[in-house]
Amino acid sequence: MPDPDLTTPLSVLAQSEPIAPLVGIVMGSDSDWPTMEAATVALDEFGIAWEADVVSAHRMPEDMVTYGRQAHARGLRCIIAGAGGAAHLPGMLAALTPLPVIGVPVPLKYLDGMDSLLSIVQMPAGVPVATVSIGNARNAGLLAARMIAAGDAGLTQKMLDFQASLRDLAMAKGEKVRLHNH
Repeated sequence: MPDPDLTTPLSVLAQSEPIAPLVGIVMGSDSDWPTMEAATVALDEFGIAWEADVVSAHRMPEDMVTYGRQAHARGLRCIIAGAGGAAHLPGMLAALTPLPVIGVPVPLKYLDGMDSLLSIVQMPAGVPVATVSIGNARNAGLLAARMIAAGDAGLTQKMLDFQASLRDLAMAKGEKVRLHNH
């Protein structure tokens, strides 16, 4: 079997055990885990291997730099970074890695995550961070799945099936509401 790289389809990767993670999920503190765990659930639904860790931009900057610089060489294809407050982690990782970075603003006690959202979304030209809504790590996981699916026909079909199920659910809700029409 070939070594996993950016061109290896997931169907080929799935033939060996264990599968190397394709998505890195990092956060500034373990207190962010209740928010970030939703990304892992979404990735699990699509059979995408992931790793999770605490890599604080402020408390362990050297480790953050190492993680960002080595992520692509370790086989990751995307990084999901969650942070609250000043929320420097997603932007700093985007500056260090050639991989796509998805930022998740984590809501904290004060400002309800608005400070994190503004910090993550206001990146300078040339250092992009895709940003999901405050606390919405599930969408970050789904976005990572779409990015990876772009190079994998089987995963693309899973995404199409998922989207069809969302449509069916919305249609059923519409039918329920239309029962109230006069």
